[in-house]
Amino acid sequence: MAAAMSGQDAYGPAPDADAFEGIARDTIARLPPAFAAHLSDVLLLVEEEADAGTLAALGLDHPLDLTGLYHGRPIGEKSSMDSATMPDRIHLYRQAILAEWIETGVRLDDLIRHVTIHEIGHHFGLSDDDMHALEDAVTD
Repeated sequence: MAAAMSGQDAYGPAPDADAFEGIARDTIARLPPAFAAHLSDVLLLVEEEADAGTLAALGLDHPLDLTGLYHGRPIGEKSSMDSATMPDRIHLYRQAILAEWIETGVRLDDLIRHVTIHEIGHHFGLSDDDMHALEDAVTD
C-alpha cells in the first residue's frame, strides 16, 4: 500500500515569499490605470502568518484563518487633514494561502491574485461584486 502524499508532495514545493510577491505585483500591474495610479504609496507585505495581535483584533483564533489584510483608510475616507499616518499596507499571509491552496485545489496564482484583489478592493472601498469584476478584468 502506497503512503499518502502530503500537500507539498502533491503540489510540488511551496513557493517562497518572493514568488508570492511577484504574483501579487503582476496582479497590480494588470489593474486598469485608474486603480494602479492610487496604489503607488500602498506597501505590499508578504508575511508567513498574521501575528497574535492582529488575530485578536479581528476575533480570529488561528493564523490559517486569515489569508490577507488591508491596513489603512479607504481612499474615499481619506482627508487632507490626515497627518503623520502610517502608509496603507496590504498583507498577504503565505501559510494561510498555502493551506487554502491545498484544501481547495484552486491554482495558487489564482488564489494569490484573488486575495490581492480583495485587499486592494478594501483600499478603494469596493463591494464584493466590484472586487469580483476587478478580478475578472485582471485575469482576461
